[in-house]
Parts: sequence; C-alpha cells; structure tokens
Amino acid sequence: MDQPAATSTMSSAAAANARDLEQELAWFAQALDARFKLYFGQDAQVASVYDVAPPVYPDSDSAYAAFLRQHAFAFAERLALVLALVPHVRPQLLDIFHTKNATFDRRFTEFGGTRDANGDFMPTAETLAFIVAGGDLAGRLAVQAMFDRDHAFAQHDILRVVPQSRDEPLLKAALRLSDECVGLITTGEARRPDFSADFPARHIDTRLEWDDLVLHPGTLSQVREIEIWLRHGDTLMNDWGMGTKLRPGYRALFYGPPGTGKTMTACLLGKATGREVYKIDLSLVVSKYIGETEKNLARIFDQAQHKGWILFFDEADALFGKRTETHDAHDRYANQEVSFLLQRIEVFDGIAILASNQKENIDQAFARRFESIVYFPVPRVEERLRLWRQGFSPQARLEETIDLSGIAAQYELCGGSIMNVVRYASLQALESGGSLVTLETLQRGIRREHVKQGKSA
Repeated sequence: MDQPAATSTMSSAAAANARDLEQELAWFAQALDARFKLYFGQDAQVASVYDVAPPVYPDSDSAYAAFLRQHAFAFAERLALVLALVPHVRPQLLDIFHTKNATFDRRFTEFGGTRDANGDFMPTAETLAFIVAGGDLAGRLAVQAMFDRDHAFAQHDILRVVPQSRDEPLLKAALRLSDECVGLITTGEARRPDFSADFPARHIDTRLEWDDLVLHPGTLSQVREIEIWLRHGDTLMNDWGMGTKLRPGYRALFYGPPGTGKTMTACLLGKATGREVYKIDLSLVVSKYIGETEKNLARIFDQAQHKGWILFFDEADALFGKRTETHDAHDRYANQEVSFLLQRIEVFDGIAILASNQKENIDQAFARRFESIVYFPVPRVEERLRLWRQGFSPQARLEETIDLSGIAAQYELCGGSIMNVVRYASLQALESGGSLVTLETLQRGIRREHVKQGKSA
C-alpha cells in the first residue's frame, strides 16, 4: 500500500539521519572506550582521545550531515553534541558510567552525571570534561568555554547546561539539547519547542489571509512596512553591509483597544514571511521572586536568538511598563527588571512585537527604541460594516429585517467583539435547527458584548 507523500518524506529524512548517526555513535563509543582505558592505565592503542578520528560525511544528504557542515564543529564540540544526544537515541552507551569506585564504594566523582527517575545515567558538563580531557585541567577549562554566551551552542540554541540551582558549579549542570535540535538530528525536521516553564511561549498561527484582516488604511500601511523589513531585512543587513550601522532585529509596538486585530496581525506577518510566531505567556514569566523574571525572559530570548522568530508580548505592560520612583527594595528590583529587558530586546536579532492597550503604559526608554509604533483604533463605520459582512458563514441566512449597515453605524464594536456576536448568533441559529440568523439573537449578542465591556446594555 502506498504511503502518503508526507510520511514517505519524513521516513526518508529519518532514515538518512539514522544512517549517519550509526557512524557517529560508533565513533563516540570508540572515543569513550579510549578515555576509560587511558584513565585506568589500560592498553588504549591511542595516545589521546583526539586520535579517534570522527567520521566525515562529504556527500551525505542527511539533515545531520548538513547540520555539521553548517557549524563546522571542532572535535570536542562534536563529542559534546553526541554525548547530549545519546540519552535520546542509545542510552545504553552510558551504562559504563555506573561503574563504582571500589576504594570508596561509591560512583566515580570525576564521571559527573546524574540519575533520572529510572536510574539511568544522564550526562553533565563534568561527564563531557572527563571524556574530552580526563584529569587535564587546561582541557577541562576549555570545556567550560563551550557554554559561554558567545559560543555557537548558545547563540544558535543548540546545547546548553541546566544547573539545578544558582550556586551549582557549571560542570555539575546537566547537558540539554534543544528540542529543535533533537528533532533535526533524529527525524530530519526541527521540532518546535514545547510550551513549558523553560519556554513559556506558545506557537500561534492563523488560517486567515491578509484580505480577512480589516484595519484602518493608515494602520495597514504601517504593518506593511514591517512586512517589508521581514522580507528584506537580511539582505539589507548582510548583502548591503548595513549590519555594522543598524541594530539587529526589529522592535514594534502595537497599541489600541482589545479586539482590534493586534494578535491576528502578528500571525499574518509570520504567515506571509514564513516565520514562526510565539506568544509569550506572561503568567509564567513574571515572578514575585527577585531575579526570576529576568531568568524566565532570558530563556525565551536565548532560544529565539538567530531563529528569525516573531516574539509577541501581549498585554506587555506587565513586563515593559513604566519604571517608578524607588521607594523600597521591590521598586528597585522592578526597575532592574525593566532595565534588563531593555538590554535584551536591544540586542535581540529577531522580531519583538509588544502589544498594549495604551501607548502611555510602556516605559519611554522602550518607546524610543521601537522601529515602528502602530496604532490599532476602534474600526470606523465602513470597517465595521466590512467585518459584519465578512463575519458570517456563507451557510448562514440573515433575517430580512437585519440591516448590517445600520448595525455598523449604531454600534461601536471592535473586530473581536463583532466576531463574538457572529459566533453567538450563528450557534443560536444552529441550535434552533436551521441556518436563519434573527435580528433578535443578533441584538442579544450585541447586548452581551456591551455588558462584558461595562457599557449600558
């Protein structure tokens, strides 16, 4: 039976990766064997782990081979990559680290590592230092340098160390491949990061198109300017050599009442330019504990760096709000958070869109640094009429007494509120066993929206 094209393509990519990874794992096993023999004074047949040459894939079409060619990792970096991958694909290769020190009847401290809930060995940076350098101090210090912020591992969110506490030594921290990297190396397709406390952002998209977006012409014109940057920014910065003169990335502020299309616009910008859009969950970012908010934001920016993603901060006032006069320690640390965010957003090379109900709620230090400040007003009568006309399904029949032009003129509703009314009235029509939308249910839906907004029903 023929397989669907998408499944066939996926299987082919995974098979190509598996072919090359078999060689990579065999090389890692040889290097690991050499390190243990050298460390315990056995016949290793090599003078150094570095004598165990890694495989090369000059003609391979696998995603893994392309990944190696792209980054041109050195010997130790490549060992680090495979070591972090082994628990995902062949954890038994690490069973040798369960060896006990007979003198002290405990595990060898120099092996590093931790144990997961099943008792399996999970490598740490100490494990990597042992394999690469043994007891050589200079080699161990070189391993620590791999996890500096300016290293390719961090810059491209490939591999990082995850300390269990702020005071934990770097080499004691667990090795962690990014979800995207694991997906690319195993299946051949980069995996989106999972929403979690480590990455408090949700991937968002839309099935709508630009024609479905109803905005004031002035607003739409400014949005199109952002789209131009998304399409040609890389060419401007790299091919035209403007990277030395302009800041990396792009920062925009969307402000206006709720329901005026800010989130949909961010989604459409991503869809039109082939970029991932992530909406930051502020409930997991903002913390009452000192330093935690900065740490949470740093994780997001670190993972998004060099990806070309659009980060969408809805209700951004909670993060980027005005600094206050310092009256106590809480005010001082709150102001430090804003200053930290200002620094991170300044050097972020992706696209950051902040959404707020009021422009005045955003700290002026941020406002000065936006490339675009876009106002999303309540739609005018003509735009509200278009929203009403486009909102209903072709399957719906409107009662003859419904005058959408009159409704658009009478009721000043945002696009989100109009669609809430459309949803309510359409569901009432279906519940009644037909497709007729009545004026009564439409007016009832409008009253519901007014009540939600605190207006007179």
